Order: sequence, then structure tokens, then C-alpha cells
Amino acid sequence: MSRQHFDSLDFKILEMLSSNARKPFLEIARETNVSGAAIHQRIQKLTASGIIRGFESMIDPAAVGYETCAYIGFILNDPTKFDEVVKRLREIPEVVECHFTTGTYDIFAKIFARNNAHLLEVIHKKLSLGLGRTESLISFKEVFKRPIPILAENMD
Repeated sequence: MSRQHFDSLDFKILEMLSSNARKPFLEIARETNVSGAAIHQRIQKLTASGIIRGFESMIDPAAVGYETCAYIGFILNDPTKFDEVVKRLREIPEVVECHFTTGTYDIFAKIFARNNAHLLEVIHKKLSLGLGRTESLISFKEVFKRPIPILAENMD
């Protein structure tokens, strides 16, 4: 997507929503001294243009039974098979992110599993795509996660 032109109100709205996606529109309106209708229209415009891609709840994976987080790097024998691999990865519920990368790996995926035994099962039964080789990294603990910085000085 090409870079969009934003004004300071757009950036303020994005900043507020990135720190709390459930922040009420009327609260945003009060804090920005703009009408609730104007905030609603701006958020609709930001959503329609693809800047806001949705609102999500952040769920603690361990609290719902997914105690193992792993990153899998895929080295494809034939990089033209990228779309095929991505299609197959999309069908595996444990794969929560997939990235096309430079460097050692052609594709890098983030996976959540119930435990190490489940991770091994996912790797052997679901990720054996026969198109190359993989390397796995297990995360012991997510130290922090944050949204991208939304700063008004990025308007230029």
C-alpha cells in the first residue's frame, strides 16, 4: 500500500487506538476537541483506506492452553513455490504469522502449540511440505510486545 497523507488528527486517532483499540470514539472526540461524528467519519476513512485493518483482542496464549511459541524458518528448494507454501501454511491453525523474508529463510512463520510434544507433531505432520527444509527456534518467553510507534512527526 502506498503511503497515505495524514493530518495531525489522523495521527492522534491512530496513536490512541494503537494503545487501546477499545477506546470509545466519544472519549477520543473529547481528548481531541472534535465532534464524535467527525471521529467516527475519520475512523471509517482510515478503515476504508486500509490503514486500520481491524481491531483485535490480545489473548494470553498460555491461558488458553498454548504454552509453546516457536518460529520456523523455511528454506525452499524452489522459491517459485512460495505461494503454494503460504497457501498450505494458511490452512494450519497453529501458524499465526507468516513472513516473506530476505537472508537465510525464504519464509518465516510464528507458531503456537500446546506444548513441545504438540509442536513436534505440528512440525512432523503439518509442516513437512516436501519443498525444502526448516529450522525451528523455540521462544522461552515473550519479553514485550508493542504496537508500532504512531508519531505526528511521521506526517512528512
